[in-house]
Amino acid sequence: MGDIFTGLESMGFGGLSNIKVYDDDKKEQGKDGSGKEPVHVVSEADYIFEKKIQCPVCDSEFKSKTVKTGKPRLIGSDSDLRPKYSGIDSIKYDAIVCPNCGYAALSRYFGYMTSAQAKLIKDNVSSQFRRLPESGNVFTYDEAINRHKLALFNAIVKKAHSSEKAYTCLKIAWLYRGKRENLDMSRADAQAVKKECEQKEREMISNAFEGFVTSRASEEFPICGMDEATFDYLLADLAAKLGKYDISAKLASGVIVSRTANSKIKERARDLRDIIKNKATK
Repeated sequence: MGDIFTGLESMGFGGLSNIKVYDDDKKEQGKDGSGKEPVHVVSEADYIFEKKIQCPVCDSEFKSKTVKTGKPRLIGSDSDLRPKYSGIDSIKYDAIVCPNCGYAALSRYFGYMTSAQAKLIKDNVSSQFRRLPESGNVFTYDEAINRHKLALFNAIVKKAHSSEKAYTCLKIAWLYRGKRENLDMSRADAQAVKKECEQKEREMISNAFEGFVTSRASEEFPICGMDEATFDYLLADLAAKLGKYDISAKLASGVIVSRTANSKIKERARDLRDIIKNKATK
């Protein structure tokens, strides 16, 4: 597993290098010099609000930075369905962390907790957890990555479904990609940081693929909110990213001939199949 949990030491969690993921609009007032109303430049913070959350483990209430619904404008998505918005990377805000007990999960999973899982969290997470350092108005990529790593650690501790662990791994991969894309290349260490992000992204994609393959055989649809065709397309794309072209081509072909797949996901599958064919001929 390498050192995917590097960064959680500051939260009280050391020695995790050998852990396994899987078992086998406000406007400014006044005028400028031209006599015109000054233009308000929308910043990332304008898309964020503090949402009140109740922790299912310790029952404490806290506020968590959340993206305003409908506020950011979707401008596209990557081949592996990573959404891209204007002005903000919404993925940074998907992991909710209780500042009291250290329980963390992606927003879609945070409220679901059995008494047995809560005990596992209290015994193995809360007992070691140190409060997070104060953040600014927005999360940096490093802060977001560490919060998602904590969510992955919690998912392992509470014995979550493979799909939850896999989806969390995929979100971490997307965050490493976002960090790389927004990297200041004038930094002295820019090339080293870029290479590290690429390596970490691939590692997390590998873990996501492994978990999704397991969940495909053991869980019912929808999985992570995806229907069968969308899920199989995502698996195909992740397989291609890992160089598993035979698996990718088979999955993509299945989506193309599916009677239930929508036209958009079929088109994505055709594009992926063409990319695989081009790589195979080189």
